Amino acid sequence: MNTIWIVLPILTLLMFDLGLALRLEDFGKVFRRPGPIAVALVGQLVLLPLIALGLAYLFKLPPVSFIGLVLIACCPGGSSSNVFSKLAGGDVALSVTLTAVSSVVTLFTIPLIMSWATQLVGESVGISLPVGNLIKQNLVLMLLPVLLGIGLHYAWPKAAEKTDKVLTKLAFPLLLVLITVFYIQHHRTILENIGILGLCVTALILVAIGISSLLSRLVRNSPQQRRTVIIEVGMQNAAQAIAIASSPLIFASDEMAIPAILYSLMMNIVLLTYVAVVRHKK
Repeated sequence: MNTIWIVLPILTLLMFDLGLALRLEDFGKVFRRPGPIAVALVGQLVLLPLIALGLAYLFKLPPVSFIGLVLIACCPGGSSSNVFSKLAGGDVALSVTLTAVSSVVTLFTIPLIMSWATQLVGESVGISLPVGNLIKQNLVLMLLPVLLGIGLHYAWPKAAEKTDKVLTKLAFPLLLVLITVFYIQHHRTILENIGILGLCVTALILVAIGISSLLSRLVRNSPQQRRTVIIEVGMQNAAQAIAIASSPLIFASDEMAIPAILYSLMMNIVLLTYVAVVRHKK
């Protein structure tokens, strides 16, 4: 079974569901709340890829894993971040805005960062990035479903609300299905790399959480804003990273998707633990 035919529909559904939850005014909040939004975007779009790059060198990852780690680090926020922010008592409106903005901004930043990362370590071992194909795939699988979701909300709000409730419940199970299929097909490779690569991925999440918390404190975000920034920086769209890595139009490498698979597993474990600690303190 070619896993790309499972990845693509799941990613499309997740992005369509994101569009259902968005309002055009969510993008306008960037100008009304620049402080916390700027901190989160700097953490997610700048610091996280740089941290991934540093850890990839530190753990001496092979080129395929190196590029895969940078790939998951430069993807936008995960579609479940709004739910996690709500559970943690965070600023849900801020979370929605950050997810919306990062999903749009990364359409431009992912090609730039991945082109640089591929030139850095990939070309010497025959890994190249067709930038045009990457942009086209992101537009079709990321931007178009979001726009359709937003359009459905404004055209048929009741139908959009009902659809959103169903898809929100399906999001996490669908991601588990995706991870399970990848594990079944590549369990030997995953088990061979889970030691060093698992530690590297976990370190990426923990360092990202620590730095985003520190930045939030430095700019004096409220506790609610700080919790949301931590979740947004730590929660990446694993489905998108898997789609880019395994797509026959781009990297065509299931092995490159393994860092995203491990990230998705550890991301949920770490952030669920974080949510539990926050709720216990409250």
